Amino acid sequence: MRSFGLNIYFLCLLISASLCSCSKDEKGNTDSKDPSNLVVAVTISNADSGMVLIEASAENTTEYRLFTGPADQPVASNVTGRFEHEFTQPGTYELTVRAYGTSGRYISATKVVVIADNNPVTIEDGYLTPLQYPGYQLVWNDEFTGSTLNTQFWTHESGAGGWGNNELQHYRSENTSVDGGVLTIEARKESFQGSNYTSSRLITRNKKTFTYGRVDIRALLPKGQGIWPALWTLGNNITTVGWPACGEIDIMEMIGGSGREKTVHGTVHWDNNGHSQTGQGYTLTSGIFADEYHVFTIIWDENSIKWFVNDTKFNEVDITPAHMSEFHHPHFFIFNVAVGGNWPGNPNATTMFPQQLKVDYIRVFQKT
Repeated sequence: MRSFGLNIYFLCLLISASLCSCSKDEKGNTDSKDPSNLVVAVTISNADSGMVLIEASAENTTEYRLFTGPADQPVASNVTGRFEHEFTQPGTYELTVRAYGTSGRYISATKVVVIADNNPVTIEDGYLTPLQYPGYQLVWNDEFTGSTLNTQFWTHESGAGGWGNNELQHYRSENTSVDGGVLTIEARKESFQGSNYTSSRLITRNKKTFTYGRVDIRALLPKGQGIWPALWTLGNNITTVGWPACGEIDIMEMIGGSGREKTVHGTVHWDNNGHSQTGQGYTLTSGIFADEYHVFTIIWDENSIKWFVNDTKFNEVDITPAHMSEFHHPHFFIFNVAVGGNWPGNPNATTMFPQQLKVDYIRVFQKT
C-alpha cells in the first residue's frame, strides 16, 4: 500500500452572508435564535492515513453537520463541532460545516483540502519492453532525451472549442515538458482565454507517419474524474477526406473517476456509410494505471490490428473488409490529455490538479 502525505490549503473560506432555512417556523416564533460567528479550523490529524481534524464553533448553535464535496447529505453530525474525516486517495476536496440554530436555519463555512501524493512513481516502476524483436526492425523511436521536445518529430496543436467532444481544456505548448528521459503532458486547472483548464496535444502529422508495424508506448497515466488521456493515430489524409474517413486507431484511452482508472480501451473508428467503431477494454486485476508505468502496444499488419497491455493481448480487429481501407494507409501519432467531455464527464471536487501523462518512449518496428 502506497502512503501519501497531506497538505491543507485554505484556498477558500466561504461563510454565507445570509441565513439559510431548512425549516420554517409556521407560528413565527420570535424566541428562536439564529446561529452566528461560525469559525472552522482544519488541521492534520494523521498525515500517513489521510485523517484530518475539523473543529467548528459558532454562537446560538444546536447542531453541526459536516459535508464533503457537492453531496446533499452530511457525512457526520454532532453538537460539539469536532469531526475527524479520513481521505483514502490524494485529491482536492471541499469540506463544508453547517451550524444550525434553534430557528432551524444555518450558516455554513467551506474549506478546500488538498491531499498530495508524497510517494511519486519513478521511471523505474513498471513494465519494460525490448529494443528489438525477431522478424522486426526498429524504424523510428523517441526516447525523450534532452530537455526539449524534438520538433523534427512533433508539432503542437493548440486551441479550445471542445474538440468535437465538448471538452473543457485549451491546448497550449506550455503544458509540455521533457526531462529525465520522460515526456510530460500536464493538465492544469487555470484560466486561459476563456477556458478553465489547460493541457497539451502533440501530433506527428507530415513528420512521422507509418502503415503497419508494432508500436510500443510506455506511459504512466494520470487519474481523476474528468481526466481523459489518449495515445492514438489518425490517417495522414485527414485534411483531404475528413474524419472518420481517414480512420482512427486508439492505442490507449482511459477515462478517470468512478473506479474507471483500472481500465483502458483500444478502439478503431472508420467510415462505412457513416461513422463505425469497434473496441474492447482491458482491466487490471489490481491497482490502477497511475500506480506504475505500463506498455501499450498495437501490432498492425495487412490483416488485423491487435492490442496489448504489457504484452497481454486484449483486442483484435479484422481489417481485411473493403470498407476498412482507412487502415491500409499512413497514420500519424497523437498524444494528449483532455479535461472533461462527453465520455468522461467534467471534473468535480475530488479531481486533483495538475494531472500528468508521462511517456517514457514510443517505438515503431516493422517487419524485415
